[in-house]
Amino acid sequence: MRRMRFLVPGLVALLALGGSGAARCDSVESRRWRNEADAVSIVRDQWGIAHVYGRSDGNAVFGTVYAQAEDDFHRIERNYLTALGRLAESEGESAIYSDLRQRLFFGPEQLQLQYRRTPAWLKSLLVAWADGLNFYLATHPAVKPDVIRHFDPWMALSFTEGSIGGDIETVDLGKLKQLYPSSAAGSPAPPHSDSSSTGGSNGFAIAPSRSASGHALLWINPHTSFYFRSELQMVSEQGLNVYGAVTWGQFFVYQGFNARNGWMHTSYGGDAIDEYAETIVEKPPGLYYRYGTGLRRLRVSRISVSVKQGDHRISRRFTVYHSHHGPIVRAEDGK
Repeated sequence: MRRMRFLVPGLVALLALGGSGAARCDSVESRRWRNEADAVSIVRDQWGIAHVYGRSDGNAVFGTVYAQAEDDFHRIERNYLTALGRLAESEGESAIYSDLRQRLFFGPEQLQLQYRRTPAWLKSLLVAWADGLNFYLATHPAVKPDVIRHFDPWMALSFTEGSIGGDIETVDLGKLKQLYPSSAAGSPAPPHSDSSSTGGSNGFAIAPSRSASGHALLWINPHTSFYFRSELQMVSEQGLNVYGAVTWGQFFVYQGFNARNGWMHTSYGGDAIDEYAETIVEKPPGLYYRYGTGLRRLRVSRISVSVKQGDHRISRRFTVYHSHHGPIVRAEDGK
């Protein structure tokens, strides 16, 4: 890869992604990577923060995820193993039920269907996201992914919640295991989550009349671990110019500002999820649940979770149930 220094006053270490370091494979995909890389520059300032410049918004997305991969590829991969319900492929039996919980709500088939229905402008950004990660892996053979060796555009749709955890984490893993026991003898019990515990984060908006500088201020205490997000700037010739915090592996600025607006995000204990207690009725040829004065049949499906076991992987298969309200996640008081 070509490196140029001090191209922009006050900024150092400009990385032009195209050039001699680009993947040399002649596949259609790799040729697209090279074209995208030629349209992107990444400038690292004296603090190492990436300033990404692209001709198009898609180019900026390509460079943004590439820069994140430079900083911490393995954290990106782990976030997507969690979001795709594939963590057990890396961590083994202990992650089976977190994977099952994720797949109950967001399976690969649903995500791929959403991708096919995605409008063209967003689909182009999803393709650029996958290309940026795949180009990074192609040009950094020393980086060894734990599980995901090739990223597909639809995968980005699994991780659109930029907070420290999605709302479905309130689903208790211990009770999920009781409802859907694994066939593996002696598999460790997952921890019970405490959905009643308090948590969240704090955000404050300060009006210009209230600040010493006379400017509006946004303050946030996100209650996350250190380096939970990367800091960067995204700029494109289409008009994009935004600065702020990006959760590892995502291509949008989650907390930040542009020339006109600033935004932040806080998590709180409000009513984010509705739960329904279903009355189950066994009746040939299957299971039903009461709805109003009638019965509706439960939808039955099968989920296969791939699990690391030594040097190879095995499958744990589950038969799961959905009502029209959503997946069945526990049994309680005969419901």
